[in-house]
Amino acid sequence: MRGHVDFDDFADDYDATLNRGLAFSGENKDYYARERMLWVRRVLEKLGSSPRRAIDFGCGTGSSVPLLLDVLGVEAAVGVDTSERSIELARRRHGSSRASFLTFAEHAPAGDADFGFCNGVFHHIPPAERVAAVEHVWRSLAPGGLWAFWENNPYNPGTQWLMHRLPFDRGVVKVSPREARRLLHGREFEILRTDHLFFFPRPLRAFRRFEPHLARVPLGAQYLVLARKPEL
Repeated sequence: MRGHVDFDDFADDYDATLNRGLAFSGENKDYYARERMLWVRRVLEKLGSSPRRAIDFGCGTGSSVPLLLDVLGVEAAVGVDTSERSIELARRRHGSSRASFLTFAEHAPAGDADFGFCNGVFHHIPPAERVAAVEHVWRSLAPGGLWAFWENNPYNPGTQWLMHRLPFDRGVVKVSPREARRLLHGREFEILRTDHLFFFPRPLRAFRRFEPHLARVPLGAQYLVLARKPEL
């Protein structure tokens, strides 16, 4: 779900714009997308969880859905977004018998997904509308379903500099890890863990092997809040 920014205006050039912004790190959006999903896979393996049906909440042009299928190994995934142009591009680029894409107007939560994913979505949702967004995910997940909530870390200077450079991120109300946990806990999600990732740019990639040991240090460029909808 995207809020006060009209992503129809950015959909066609979104990837190129984001990659220009990320150039200072020495990596592109595909690197970060894959590393996020690999991190989630490791976390789920520790929990003994093997999700089968996933929802990508605020999927944009759909680039995370192939990773849900190929890296996480889900059997089917649906991406939802408010931007009609983004959904059009997602269907064209990534649609298949296992991957479908819907606008929020078309999506009716059915409580049948056992995994939810979002990345960098909630800072685009006006604060007054965030509770409703959490409710949409709640109604989409089955009891016991997990939600991987990724956001940009407002305490990381590099992240703040990047967001200032990106036209679709300027002026947004950022979401701190504490605020994310409060939002999810307010809808009775059980908070399982909070991890921080992406401490080192490519010139310092030799140090990336230490990142699993730094996950509790709240300075990574992004953070993950893993939450679970309680069983009935």
